[in-house]
Amino acid sequence: MSDLTPSRRRVLAGGLAATIGAVSGCLDESVTGGPDDDERDRVLRLLLSDVGETLRENGVDDPDEQDPIWDETAFEAVRAGEPYTTQYRTPFFSTDEDPRHAVHEGTYYRLGSVVIDEAETTRPVVRLFGVEADDTGDTDSVDAETLPAGDQRAVEIAHFAARARGNTGGIPMDLVERGGYVYRDEGAIEASALLADDGPARVAYADTTYRVAIDRERFYEPVYRATGEVVAESPEQMETVLRALKVGPRVSKEELSADAREILEDARYGGYEEPHPYSDAYAEVLRALNERPFIDGNILKDAPSRRSGSELVRYGDRYYDYGLVFQPADGDE
Repeated sequence: MSDLTPSRRRVLAGGLAATIGAVSGCLDESVTGGPDDDERDRVLRLLLSDVGETLRENGVDDPDEQDPIWDETAFEAVRAGEPYTTQYRTPFFSTDEDPRHAVHEGTYYRLGSVVIDEAETTRPVVRLFGVEADDTGDTDSVDAETLPAGDQRAVEIAHFAARARGNTGGIPMDLVERGGYVYRDEGAIEASALLADDGPARVAYADTTYRVAIDRERFYEPVYRATGEVVAESPEQMETVLRALKVGPRVSKEELSADAREILEDARYGGYEEPHPYSDAYAEVLRALNERPFIDGNILKDAPSRRSGSELVRYGDRYYDYGLVFQPADGDE
């Protein structure tokens, strides 16, 4: 490639998934200048991750082939036109932004839910608290690994909340609730040793002994009705639906220059990067990906505000997830 010097073209190995996941917010606060400032010390890295030849393979659930993570009874009710409700959790873990699809006997469905009611209920909440060195109470504790599976999960999540108290590290908010763990599975509640009247007062986990506190608190939870709509009657039609939902740029190899195709090949196998101003071939690739903010305007301020790679790209006869991220230059290679 005649327009790319060794100092401007580097193929990177590893870190594909992590870097794609870190596209948003990748610039530090010191990078605020235009094309004549700090970006001369930074490179724009492109990575492609192969998704496959079809979107149906990962985009459609087939309960006949494998057990889905969602409620199969809800799917049966949807197909039969019968009402089916769940409380707190949606029946298909599907959202309008990320819909779930399933197939049954050659018919493809878009699965979802609507809120139809609210339920007031009482749930056990387990919280853990560190034991002080001068605590003279009952020192016997139970090893978390000896507890039933539901209790082990409760201890692990409540441990995250206990560890975060007074620290700045944060907690996994998608798991911790009300400063601990909320039991919602009836089977786990019935099998629980922690929730029993004679349950342990202390539990040992991660080389730490905790005091166990259990409260039964009031919750107001949404009631969902499962929904399903036929969207396709053939694999080809379903592929078209998924392509319309998930795919943005469509890039033809024949329409690209040889240098641009080489860049995309490098991006598929480890990554490709360049500093600004970009070579003609890299600019061609960015335009093909509809990522013009990385070329025009204030390169560092405008472009990173976009959710780069939020859509899949079709390149040739395959689909790819992709990420674009600014990062410090490592020096000439």
